[in-house]
Amino acid sequence: MITVERARIEEVRAALERVSDPELDESVLGLGFITGIEIMPDDAVSVAFRLPTYWCAANFSYLMASDIRDEVATIPWVTRVAVRLDDHMYVDAINDGVARNQDFAEAFPDQAQTDLTAIRRHFGLKSFERRQEALLHHLLARGHDPADILALDIEGLRRLPVSDAGEPLKHRYLERRGLAGNPPAAFVSRDGEPISVDALTPYLRNIRRIGLNAEFNGALCRGLLAVRYGEAPAQLPAEPALIDFIRMQGK
Repeated sequence: MITVERARIEEVRAALERVSDPELDESVLGLGFITGIEIMPDDAVSVAFRLPTYWCAANFSYLMASDIRDEVATIPWVTRVAVRLDDHMYVDAINDGVARNQDFAEAFPDQAQTDLTAIRRHFGLKSFERRQEALLHHLLARGHDPADILALDIEGLRRLPVSDAGEPLKHRYLERRGLAGNPPAAFVSRDGEPISVDALTPYLRNIRRIGLNAEFNGALCRGLLAVRYGEAPAQLPAEPALIDFIRMQGK
């Protein structure tokens, strides 16, 4: 029988699944960053997390800490959220700033050149391109005509029948589609410009480099985390090889 506390911990875990490393576009839970979830008697929640290195960038770290706080706070029964980052060079500034609900520029006045909104948009657009490339590659590999794909509007993409493997790719892409503005076409560049059939191949080649870089960094982060804490890497994917990057540069 599932206890109330166990059910509530699962609710917290579900919220944490929605928090991503901004550069890798992967869940902090799946990456193995979350080290503890505690529910207090007054329904406050404490979440502890760690990062692969002691010197992970302050803006990435702060963004994840604030997103953890905000996502867990959406759970109706949660009264407050305490987030604790461990083993980091800016641990005090990050934990104190998140607890005070400060923006990154307030917590790091000597370092910050932009606020969290701009940081989120910057990395959100990168994840938009990664998700777009994955979905387009999937559709093309399954025989969809390029002209038909590029003629789809957003509602048409929602209705488009896809395989079981394609459904989550479509869902994840549509989550980010709004970052490219409101033109009617489902597939546009990050600036909202339409993609022509003739330009599709070089366009995909260009945004694939972004995906390969993120995949490589993801594999590196898992490896660094495993070495630092002496654990097996969490959900280790098929790692991109160096030859993949060399081939992409040659195309």
